[in-house]
Amino acid sequence: MKKIIILSLLLGGAFSSAQTTDANEMLDESAFKRWAIDVGAGVHKPTRPFTNGFTETPALWQADLGVRYMITRSFGIGLEAGYNNIESASDSDVNFNNKLYRVGLEAIVNVGNFVGLKEATSRFGILAHGGAGVGFFDVADPVAIDGIDHMLNITVGITPQYRIAENIAVFTDLSLIGTARNHYTWDGAAQTPDIRGFEGLIVNASVGLTFYLGNGTTPADFAIDPMQAKVNELSDAIDKMAIENADDDQDGVPNYLDRDNTTESGVSVDNKGRAIDLNKNGIPDEMESALDSRYTSISSMKSGAYNTNQDIVKTLINGDLVNVYFQFDSTKPATYSLSAINTIVKYMKENPNATATLTGFADELGEPSYNKSLSVRRAKMVQDVLIASGVSESRLSHNGDGEDTSVDKNSEQARQLVRRVSFRVN
Repeated sequence: MKKIIILSLLLGGAFSSAQTTDANEMLDESAFKRWAIDVGAGVHKPTRPFTNGFTETPALWQADLGVRYMITRSFGIGLEAGYNNIESASDSDVNFNNKLYRVGLEAIVNVGNFVGLKEATSRFGILAHGGAGVGFFDVADPVAIDGIDHMLNITVGITPQYRIAENIAVFTDLSLIGTARNHYTWDGAAQTPDIRGFEGLIVNASVGLTFYLGNGTTPADFAIDPMQAKVNELSDAIDKMAIENADDDQDGVPNYLDRDNTTESGVSVDNKGRAIDLNKNGIPDEMESALDSRYTSISSMKSGAYNTNQDIVKTLINGDLVNVYFQFDSTKPATYSLSAINTIVKYMKENPNATATLTGFADELGEPSYNKSLSVRRAKMVQDVLIASGVSESRLSHNGDGEDTSVDKNSEQARQLVRRVSFRVN
């Protein structure tokens, strides 16, 4: 969808750009590296004409040297020179060792641009080539001739490529070479002055390296369409904006500005993503009013009904007024709940004979069996924090009661109240 939107934005200029792309590429020398030198060698199979002789299948060896100039990303021209060592097989009826030298002018087509290869990978490429030239056949065996046999040749081939460095690619090539006006067979044993048409045929298979030269940062063989490059550039910019403006805790403040990226959903925050807590008690003001209405208010604890501060704290703890809260499907205590853990730690240290039972709860979203396990893991997590804070493990126990169904499961704020660990101390 994102690329469709980008393409829509560019549609107004796409038509005129498409008409001038090739012309612009021809004029802009810095668009990509246009020059290339191809060096390859391999095996071959001369197939005809022969008399009684024949070569190995495949036979060694042949070599090619080419210089190319890409006029655009898709089309270019090249000058190619080649050598074939045509030698008899070990069990041939005729022994011969002759040489074919070739030179020709070829047209180059970047097939990868027409089959969508550049959209899938930036390292693989495919070229097709074809052209005409002349050949020089040096017959040495079985009877050396006086001079060189001249012939015409036409070459067609396909060249898969793999870019291994910025300016170097490895390639394989399969070429068919047809020759005309041959006066001698490949085994040099019969003169054929009256042959017309493309009587000769050689199949070449090569592997080699391509070296890219010229201005630009990318070889023409692997350069992408300028319009596609613009789409990719805009796509990357949108991805960057999406990352920078992500809001993990959904408080309306993007991550790069958010000082507290763990605020509970639905509570008011300041312009730096921190929950509003005017009385600085560690509980967001909006959640504090909900807690007071569910349990009791702080003022009611000041009625003088308790003998000591320890009795007050114990009553608060056992009355579910000291809880550790969690985000959805999380076992990490919410930041504002650390004060509740600190209260338990202080009580346990000030009452060395006291023990505590930790009970975990989950909301009703999800499978009951999973929520049961989640409630146990929440209680275990808080117990581990207490132990790490200096409370003996022997004084602590934990369990999970699974889902707390005492609130409206359709209320997000109500569900927050039951995602908790509560305590019982004695």
